[in-house]
Amino acid sequence: MKRILIAVSILLVALSLPLSAETVKGYLIDKMCSAKVAKEGVDAAKAHTKDCALMADCKSSGYGVVNSDGKFLKFGADGDRMAAKMLGLDDREDNIKVSVSGTVTGSSMTVIAIQFTS
Repeated sequence: MKRILIAVSILLVALSLPLSAETVKGYLIDKMCSAKVAKEGVDAAKAHTKDCALMADCKSSGYGVVNSDGKFLKFGADGDRMAAKMLGLDDREDNIKVSVSGTVTGSSMTVIAIQFTS
């Protein structure tokens, strides 16, 4: 009985880990243009423009955040909608710094909230 309780406790702890939100800071960019960041580094994400991110092909590819290590984390559908809405409401032309809260799984992120940072 004691072994079962320990196993259940370990399982509950393990299941709760992926559900904890984390915050990633970086640059908001569309997936289509993330290939350029992979080649050229974080400076390409910093220089990426809002106009480009809102172009039809770029917007339909979805969005994500490039962290300080140059890693691109692709947002899920909810994050894509939040990002597109935010981009449409902001007057920044480039250097689109954000703080994103959510759950990171591999190279993707389930977004809970996005906010602009300076």
